[in-house]
Amino acid sequence: MIFFPPRSGFVQQFKEGENLLPGTGGEAWRELFDATRKFALESHPDKAFPNLGVDAPCPLCQQPLAEGAERLLRFEAFIQQEAEKTVQARRAALAAEYKPFAAQALTLNLNDVTYSEIESLDSQLAVDTRAFEQALTARQESIKTAVISHKWDGTDQALATTPAARLQALADKLNAEAETLEKASDKKERAALQKQFNELDARVRLNQVKEAVLTAVSRLSHQGKLKNCLPAVRTNAISLKSSELAEQVVSKELAEALNREFKALGVSSLRVSLQSRASKGKALHKLKLELPQNRRPVDILSEGEQSAIAIGSFLAEVGLNGGKGGIIFDDPVSSLDHRRRERVAKRLAAESSERQVIVFTHDIYFLCILAEEAESADVPITTQSLIRRTEGFGVSDPELPFEGKNTSKRIGALKVQQQLIAKLYRNGDEQEHQRQTVDAYFRLRMSWERAVEEVLLRKVVLRFRKGIETQRLAEVTVDDGGYSQVYAGMTKCSNYAHDKAVMGGVAVPEPDELLEDIMALEQWRTKLEKKSKEIVKRRKG
Repeated sequence: MIFFPPRSGFVQQFKEGENLLPGTGGEAWRELFDATRKFALESHPDKAFPNLGVDAPCPLCQQPLAEGAERLLRFEAFIQQEAEKTVQARRAALAAEYKPFAAQALTLNLNDVTYSEIESLDSQLAVDTRAFEQALTARQESIKTAVISHKWDGTDQALATTPAARLQALADKLNAEAETLEKASDKKERAALQKQFNELDARVRLNQVKEAVLTAVSRLSHQGKLKNCLPAVRTNAISLKSSELAEQVVSKELAEALNREFKALGVSSLRVSLQSRASKGKALHKLKLELPQNRRPVDILSEGEQSAIAIGSFLAEVGLNGGKGGIIFDDPVSSLDHRRRERVAKRLAAESSERQVIVFTHDIYFLCILAEEAESADVPITTQSLIRRTEGFGVSDPELPFEGKNTSKRIGALKVQQQLIAKLYRNGDEQEHQRQTVDAYFRLRMSWERAVEEVLLRKVVLRFRKGIETQRLAEVTVDDGGYSQVYAGMTKCSNYAHDKAVMGGVAVPEPDELLEDIMALEQWRTKLEKKSKEIVKRRKG
């Protein structure tokens, strides 16, 4: 609260021509006068203070007022004049404080792109930052309202903890990463970092397979001793014993394993038997297919059947080996039809629960069903791409090609591409800017199509899946607003997603408009995801 002392000029004027006691007009005198006013309500209930009249007794000394009645009137006028001046001064002081406060913008000046970047790094921090910004604005508005209404209840509620420290920590982390990347751009510094990384990576990898390496060393040592014994061993005895073991143990066990694998891979009509013979001390085993005709397998089996047999044989051998080492497949379904691809994907997903399985493939369809089978088998899957860069071929990239990404990751890739387009636009490279923009709208259209399958229809129907998962219909909701957004997004993309957009003289959008179209898809996806969760909760609740 602000206190304003009586002005000396007014007090001097008040005292002129009066024989007043020292301190008259001061704070103690005012308290005495206010007490007199209150007492007059009881002592003179029929009079309005200070108009008590010259014959009325004084409320203090209780003697006739006489000429004191006129003095009471002047005292009251002085009090009222001073009170009014105090009120005016305090109002002016309040206005001086309130005006800059009301004009102050209490926002953090973070646009949607910045919020999206923060959300991708720390989703909770993005939520807390928005909430704190909204709370600041709400507090300011409540104070503005209280100044007008004079109702201050509820304006002193405590604010949430400021996210400034967490934002600063995130900024420091990004700055540190940027500094590391800048150092890595220097050839000498990068070479030193790469050498250190290679050494640490080698130690980590060696530690992971340490027991296997020690076992291999022990086995190699044992094999060396056995080789030294070979000259003293008769080969025919070994051949006979090997054939005997093959007939009693290996043949039956391997044949059963092969038949199981053939059934899993969709060639259960084929059966196998194992024939053994000895040649110069070596036990030779021959896999024989029991075919309905006495012809070579290559003459009557399709290429897909032969591939399935090869995969089944390999998996049978691996299974009988007893070890848990990883296995690698290089494009195992290049000659298989879609039904056998699905069987191979299911079999590899099952095998991955026992050991690490690495698959190289350029077949997006096979990649999708392999990921779906892995999800059904509840086994983790990690995907990577091999791409060509300036440093050479076969460079590993943690991201899949655009066609293999889900909707969320496609939106992220489009945002990165939009930043490149914005740079081209700023640099005046019109031709490349137009080409990249057309490509971005082609990709954006692909993303809308993927979003219809994944977000709108909740994966009930997928292009690369043979069946329809009707149980997911509980999550599906399509209203007029959602339909209109999909139609508008697809229509706009179609206007620019072809070469005719440039050839026909259609001006491609600027980078800011492209970003708005990308954000429209992202906001539609986020809103529909939330709505689908509420729908399935209500339907299954």
